[in-house]
Amino acid sequence: MRAPWRDAEGRYREPPFRPLARENLLRLAALVGALLVFAAAWRIAEVQPLALVDGLPRLLAWAARAWPPFLEDLDAFLLRALETVAIAIVGTAVATLLAFPLSVLIARNTTPLPALALPLRWAINGFRGIDTVVFALLFVAAVGLGPFAGVLGMIVHSLGVIAKLNAEAIETLPAAPLEAAALSGANRTKVVTYAMLPQVMPQLASVSLYVWEANVRTSTILGIVGAGGIGIEIKAAIDLLDFPKLLTLSCIVLVMVTAIDQLSAWLRRRLV
Repeated sequence: MRAPWRDAEGRYREPPFRPLARENLLRLAALVGALLVFAAAWRIAEVQPLALVDGLPRLLAWAARAWPPFLEDLDAFLLRALETVAIAIVGTAVATLLAFPLSVLIARNTTPLPALALPLRWAINGFRGIDTVVFALLFVAAVGLGPFAGVLGMIVHSLGVIAKLNAEAIETLPAAPLEAAALSGANRTKVVTYAMLPQVMPQLASVSLYVWEANVRTSTILGIVGAGGIGIEIKAAIDLLDFPKLLTLSCIVLVMVTAIDQLSAWLRRRLV
C-alpha cells in the first residue's frame, strides 16, 4: 500500500487543496476571530501611533537634558537601592516559608484535607492574581508609609505565586516513592520530610529564586505608592522633571536588576 502523497511510481504527489474542507474553515474562522479581537483591543486601548510620533521630539529633548547625570546624592540613592533589595529579600523569604505548608495542602497527591484544598486554591489564586503594588497600597493605608508596607504587600502576592508553582512541582512527583514510604509505616509528616522534600527541593528553591528575581524588579516601583525603595526617588525626579537625577536612578536600577538576574540564574543552575 503506497502513501497517499505518492503516485504509482513512488514520486511525491502534491495533495489537492480543498478550501471548503472543515479543517481549513476552522483555521480561517480562528484567524478572523483573532483579528477581530486584536482590532477591538486596539480600539479599546486607544492606540495612537501619530501621538507617539508627535511626542518623540519631546522625549529626545528630555533625554538631552538628562546629561550629565546627577551624582551629588549618590550615597542616598544607593541606600534606597539597598532598601529595594531588602524588601525583596524579606518578602520572598517569608512568603517561601509560608507557602511550603500551603503547597502541600493544595497539591492533589499530598493534601490530607481534599475538602479544604479547593478553597485554599481559590485564596491563593486571589493572592497571585492581584499585583504586589495593589497590596502595598492597601498596607500603606493600614500601617503607614515606608518599606514595611512594601514587604507586607510582597509577602501576600509572592505567597500566592510560590504556593501555586510549588504545588504544581509536587504534583509531578511519581506516586511510588510516596506510597512506599507510607506503606513502611511513616506518618504524613515523615512522608513529606523524607520522601517528598528531597525530590522537589531543587525545584522549590528554583521557584523561590525566580520569584525573588521578579520581586526585585517589582520593588523598584513600590515607592510610587509610598511603600519604600528607590521608587520614591524615581517618582520625585519625575514629578520635578529632574532628568539628570532620573538618569542616575535609572542606571542604578539597571545595574541592580542585572546583577540580581545574573546571581539568581547562577544559583538556579547550581540547584537544578
